[in-house]
Formats: sequence, structure tokens, C-alpha cells
Amino acid sequence: MDYNTKRDKLVLPEYGRCIQDMVHYAMSLDNRSERQRCAYTIISLMANMQAYTGNEDDFYQKLWNHLALISDYQLDIDYPVEIQHIDDNQIHRERVAYPQQHIKRRHYGSIVEKLVRHLNEMEPGDERDELTRLVANQMKRDLASWNSNAMDDEKILEDLAEYTDGKISLLSNEINLISDKDVFAELQQTLTPKKKRKK
Repeated sequence: MDYNTKRDKLVLPEYGRCIQDMVHYAMSLDNRSERQRCAYTIISLMANMQAYTGNEDDFYQKLWNHLALISDYQLDIDYPVEIQHIDDNQIHRERVAYPQQHIKRRHYGSIVEKLVRHLNEMEPGDERDELTRLVANQMKRDLASWNSNAMDDEKILEDLAEYTDGKISLLSNEINLISDKDVFAELQQTLTPKKKRKK
């Protein structure tokens, strides 16, 4: 069996193994004009695989640079551009760290948890009451989008009380929560694709 793990490492994985094999084939050709023609064919295929943005000259400069790199600068042809050597740092960019954060209840998300922490620091009053109502309603929307069968006003208020260490402990008749019907209508509107207007 011919496994990829036994093959040469891909120099630029975005072009795949076929392009790399084609470059190696072009390098094996003895006839210079055939190598030249083969190189232009490969560039044409590479162009189809890359998103074209900006200046056309810059785009093809990049492709010819990549072709030379894949061949380890050993492909002997007349390049239509001046080849710029690419070092390893330019190929393998540093990984961006994925933000890791602990969320108590993933179905509410991190934004709700940040708002709840803010609620904990607020003094009792109209402003805190209004933010409490907004947060509780957002929790209800989040719960509906996660699992509509689990949506329950009492459960939401219990979770809010637990989040705030009992500072905000309310009964369902003490807060104006959005109705189940309205939550489902909002959810349906979000999930339904908008129709394009005919001109």
C-alpha cells in the first residue's frame, strides 16, 4: 500500500500532492522547452487553486515564487519574474493561541457569564433590575436555541440565582420574561433564509 506518511513531505500543503508531483516531473524533463511549457501549465493549475485578490502581477509573482520553492529552487527554466526566496518563517506562521475559557454552562455562553459577573458587582436598583431582565431573557433565548424542550422559566431563574450566588433570586411572577411563543418566533426568523427581492 502507498501511504501518504511514506511519501515526501508537502512543501506547500495548500497546493496538494498532485502539484508537487507535477513539479518533480517537470524537473525530470531533459528538454528545456518542455520544462518551460510544463511550468506554465503548473502555474495555470495553481492559479485555479488560489483566491485571486489585488494586483495580477503580485498574484503571479507569488505563484512563481511558490513553484520555485516547491522545486527547492532546482527547476531550471526561464522564470518570467524575479524569484524571491521564501524562508521557513514565511511559510510556517506562528500559531495563534485559541482563547480558552471555562464556561459553567456552555448553552448560555461566555457573554451571559460576563454580564452575570457584572450584575454581581452592581448595587440594587432600577439599573440592575433592567439588566437582570435583559440577561434572563437572553438566557431563555440561548436555552431555546440549544434545546427548545429544556426551556423553562423556573430553571432559568434558578440558574441565574446560582450564577449570582443567591444575590438575585426571583420568582417567575417577579420578572417580565419573554413568552415562549415570542422566543420560538425569533428563533424561526433566525433560521429561515431571507428571500431576495426581485428587481
